[in-house]
Amino acid sequence: MTNQKHLRKCDSLALRVAVLACAIAVLTGCSRLGDKQSDKNDGRLAAAPSSNGTQVVVVPSDSPQAKQLRIEPVRAQAIPADEVSAPARVIINPNRISRVLSPVQGRVVTVSVKLADTVAEGQPLVTMDSPDADAAISAYLQADASVRQSKTAVTKFQADVQRAKNLLPFQGISEKDAQSAENDLATAQSSLETAQATREQALRKLTLLGLKPTDLQQGYVVRAPIAGAITDINVTPGDYRAAVASPGDIATPMMSIADLSTVWVACDVPEPSIRLVHVGDTVDISLVAFPGETFTGRVARTASTLDPQTRTLKVHVDLPNPQRRFVPEMFGTMRHPGPSRMIPAVPGAAIVQEYGRSEVFVELRPGEFERRVVTTGVRSRDNVAITSGLRVNERVVVDGAILLKGQ
Repeated sequence: MTNQKHLRKCDSLALRVAVLACAIAVLTGCSRLGDKQSDKNDGRLAAAPSSNGTQVVVVPSDSPQAKQLRIEPVRAQAIPADEVSAPARVIINPNRISRVLSPVQGRVVTVSVKLADTVAEGQPLVTMDSPDADAAISAYLQADASVRQSKTAVTKFQADVQRAKNLLPFQGISEKDAQSAENDLATAQSSLETAQATREQALRKLTLLGLKPTDLQQGYVVRAPIAGAITDINVTPGDYRAAVASPGDIATPMMSIADLSTVWVACDVPEPSIRLVHVGDTVDISLVAFPGETFTGRVARTASTLDPQTRTLKVHVDLPNPQRRFVPEMFGTMRHPGPSRMIPAVPGAAIVQEYGRSEVFVELRPGEFERRVVTTGVRSRDNVAITSGLRVNERVVVDGAILLKGQ
């Protein structure tokens, strides 16, 4: 019985020794595996969470990546924190367009221009055979004849008055006849003044119509009121056109002429950005037709009411067009920065995009960089304003940040 107990104690002791030996072997193997893994990570980047939950990228000082990183402190710069960006469309400046109407009625004989032609001010556009033109010339000729008759009458009565004055001292004429001669002279002079006024009015009308006062068979010529391009034409030879007696009359224009040396750019500015745009402000215009180019215009007017459907304000920008590069109905974008203020800014190369977010790498200590999400503002040349996420004097990776992006 004693021998059996002794054998059992020996077996238990042997089992414990075997278990202990296995545990030592397992721990030794894990330690060697860890050493091998550590050797593999030497000289490479490693990422680990920081105490506040953000990701920290570790760059060993002897790694090739460390030599490619450039780190600078964040500086405050005077950069606009806000910017207006609105869709834009080129339109004709309504202050530089003329719709050609005929002041006389008549039949169209010839049309001297075509759609899209460029015309000079005063250039003939349409020739008409007009009875109104003949009537205007006739009225002038009649008024001129009346003036000549009135002058003859005045001359006669002046002679009568002078003769009466000479005879009156010798009682060769009565005072009543002398007074009558003076009254006749005054009436003749009044008639002359009326005839001269009538002639001046008739001559003024001929001048406005561009007619010569001596030719009853001349046609009426419609001339270009301004220099520009023919943007619309609604007349052909043989048409009969009625005269436009007053501005309230409804008549179809013969054609439209637009001066395209300056165009307008119509912009729909969102309601939150209205405060940033004022009449006289200089704005930047980019057009789809000219990628990579930016043009400078000036705000000419802003609408007095807001569009209730789109919640936008119509803004018109005056854009010089000396080379006629801008054509109505071109599409583009209007941009205008708001007031500048001191704000943290970093070079554009310091910002990387990850899942639609803007991120920078902030140096916590040498070789350790925190991945931080920031909110960007307006880009000014090579720098980008940071509206949140960074403070002035924090050190960030400004060159080589893309090397840390995948960690």
